[in-house]
Amino acid sequence: MAKNNKNEGFVTQIASRQENFPQWYTDVVLKTDMMDYSEVRGCMVIKPYGYRVWELIQQDLDGKFKATGHQNAYFPMFIPESLLKKEAEHVEGFAPEVAWVTHGGDELLTERLCVRPTSETIICSMYSKWIQSYRDLPLLLNQWCNVVRWEKNTRPFLRTSEFLWQEGHTAHATFEEAQAETIQQLHTYRDFMENTLAIPVICGRKSENEKFAGAYATYTLEAMMQDGKALQMGTSHNLSDHFAKAYEINYLSKDGKLEPCYTTSWGVSTRMIGGMIMVHGDDRGLVMPPRVAPIQAVILPIAMHKPGVLEKADELYKALTAQGIRAKVDDRDQSAGWKFNEWEMKGVPVRIEVGPRDIENGQVMAVRRDSLEKQALPMENLADSIKALLDSVHEGMFQKALAFREAKTVDADTFEALSEGVQTGFVRANWCGCSECEEEIKAKTGATTRCMPFDGADAPEGAVCVHCGKPAKTRIYFAKAY
Repeated sequence: MAKNNKNEGFVTQIASRQENFPQWYTDVVLKTDMMDYSEVRGCMVIKPYGYRVWELIQQDLDGKFKATGHQNAYFPMFIPESLLKKEAEHVEGFAPEVAWVTHGGDELLTERLCVRPTSETIICSMYSKWIQSYRDLPLLLNQWCNVVRWEKNTRPFLRTSEFLWQEGHTAHATFEEAQAETIQQLHTYRDFMENTLAIPVICGRKSENEKFAGAYATYTLEAMMQDGKALQMGTSHNLSDHFAKAYEINYLSKDGKLEPCYTTSWGVSTRMIGGMIMVHGDDRGLVMPPRVAPIQAVILPIAMHKPGVLEKADELYKALTAQGIRAKVDDRDQSAGWKFNEWEMKGVPVRIEVGPRDIENGQVMAVRRDSLEKQALPMENLADSIKALLDSVHEGMFQKALAFREAKTVDADTFEALSEGVQTGFVRANWCGCSECEEEIKAKTGATTRCMPFDGADAPEGAVCVHCGKPAKTRIYFAKAY
């Protein structure tokens, strides 16, 4: 069969990650049909292949949220300006990114409406109506929706003016209960990122400069991309009683006293898809984590014009899908080599080749996308073998990403070592905790503080700040970031 030259270029032409990582990323998301640019500045169209990944992310996380007692709800995307202004620190933090609606048709609105950049304000206004007594607590809600932040510099999935996300919002009787919720959801995210996306993350607390506007404390999950930069994969915020006081979310306690609630918010977005691509991809294209791969196994009939080959491919397809494996038979009129290239670019975790000789031998040839290793598998009980192989692919991807992160993470005791280390990866260093010092480090190196990790955040006795030389209060990660 003749190759289609136009399509041949489509499946092979990707920039080198080492030579031009940003262009490599753009090539991958476009040429694998994950997304396309829209007519609206800073906004993207998520195409079916990319949206299926988001659907699988939703299904997994939604089950985890519901297992911990959360329910889904939906709130308006328009927020009155007066409502947004009730929490001064919050509105100041989001003001540069807010999109405003000023007209309804030809009529000038009496009050501007903010297009939801996040929903704390509109949700808190409803909580103040719904919560009256301790019997109404805890209130555990989650929302799947879109938000708008008027970004100046955009990149598909990583930072767009409109993006999809989930945002959890809960209300509690005490600070301790709100803190427990905040940490619980952070670990829910960690479990998902490591056991579903195969992305190792560092969990910890953000600095005061880097925390969410209006929060008492922000906790984050930081991942390293293949260019050594950090990506904030998700956050969980303890809002204490700050929003409750601003929006009058009070409850009558068992003692008959009127008390303020303590609230939390937490969220992850389609940014995770960008992170998944940059952590796992290679010069051939995507490398999909099996548990969110739209197609987990693609079956390629070899010499499919010969008797019995297509029939056997269909038989294998039915056997795999009956066991819950997302499979596909590629019987298009293209060469085997062209198909190999395309499915490698799309990152399908396992390729299954079946031809006349394989049928005679009662086996198939399975090729892993992560390592490109080939192995013969018996056709009998093939679904069990493929499930085991998919688990092995997941573990291989996770361990590879973890080893890369560890190799690119250094400890710095001098500012020179910090400045050098953040050019290629993460740096752990002692820090005084001073916001002015943090800003100076950012101005000099282009790196920001990422988090004070749960493991190993205490500075050693007698340690001094890597920048200013004052007594250190903590150890913290620095990195350049998306």
